[in-house]
Amino acid sequence: MGGVIDLGQYGTAFAEDPFPVYAELRERGPVHRVRLPGPDPWECWLVVGYDEARAALADPRFAKDVRKLGGPGFDEQMMGRHVLVSDPPEHTRLRSLVTRAFTARRIQTLAPRVQRVTDDLLDAMLPRGRADLVESFAYPLPITVICELLGVPDLDRDAFRTMSTEVVTPTAGDSHFTAMRQMAAYLDELIEDKRSSAPGDDLLSDLIRTRAEDGDRLSRTELRGMAFILLVAGHETTVNLLTNGVYGLLTHPEQLAALRADMSLMDGAVEEMLRYEGPVETATFRFAAEPVELGGRLIGRGEGVLVGLDSANRDGARYSEPDRFDIRRAPQGHLAFGHGLHFCLGAPLARLEARTALRSLLERCPHLTLDGPPGPRVPGMLMRGFRALPIRW
Repeated sequence: MGGVIDLGQYGTAFAEDPFPVYAELRERGPVHRVRLPGPDPWECWLVVGYDEARAALADPRFAKDVRKLGGPGFDEQMMGRHVLVSDPPEHTRLRSLVTRAFTARRIQTLAPRVQRVTDDLLDAMLPRGRADLVESFAYPLPITVICELLGVPDLDRDAFRTMSTEVVTPTAGDSHFTAMRQMAAYLDELIEDKRSSAPGDDLLSDLIRTRAEDGDRLSRTELRGMAFILLVAGHETTVNLLTNGVYGLLTHPEQLAALRADMSLMDGAVEEMLRYEGPVETATFRFAAEPVELGGRLIGRGEGVLVGLDSANRDGARYSEPDRFDIRRAPQGHLAFGHGLHFCLGAPLARLEARTALRSLLERCPHLTLDGPPGPRVPGMLMRGFRALPIRW
């Protein structure tokens, strides 16, 4: 199973369509030592097999808190602690405090508002006859919903989008840290405004007020960290889910026709979109807190591990004809939202938004089609999506 595989050798083809590369790697084994593409090549372990990915996501020996291994933890120093950079018992505490406010009941009460925002966006978009799906629909829907849920008033959407994009998919060497500092300052001001104003019924106000039975509550920096992860993860992933989902339907006309003929297939269609080309290509880094054997490879203490969610979801050992987009498939067990302790807290909201948005878009655009090639791919291996998707109807 050899030495280090340089992913940069595949060039731009890997960014455009990594699935043939992932299939080639799975043929050679489920876990590989790789050199990541990009200007600052870094070596780590990449998990490409389904069983191994699921095991790694649930294995407590893979730590999210890099400080345990002597790492600097720059992001959390700037932004504050949150669930994606913590392990039990800290993770258990943080997540339990957030789930007290971020309840399934709260998500269900959002359904009419999600529909209203969807309708308003389509009302504005449809008279034009053509649009960029990302700019006109896939981005404004989830950012509007998550901002209203958190109680973020009059957010400068353009400025926030710039910050969020640089945090998740930085375009320059230090742009990630600059954006993190800008967002931390913005969130500090927002939280202070919330503290000093009359209590609201939004999620951020609830997080400020919420206490566990023992009186525990989120500190100021923890509040900032949790607001950050909810705001950024609460929209970036859904933008890509909607964009990839529409692209999948428009490039598989027989599947689109089947869904139009029977909208009861929508729930399964959304799950297949998540499996076939999920919005998160690889999970955020984990680090081996001790030597771990996985897929026949020995991962040394302190070594970084990327779990390939999109690769695992195309593993033929788990799904028959994995490269076929089939909305009637039973894709249960897909890893698009992760697995284990760090399973996505916002999965119910993402599913609600996707079902609502896609149904309304298809019902109101009976002749929806692509209006040229899609825009460039989102850079890097964290997110899987397009910067733009031209459509007409």
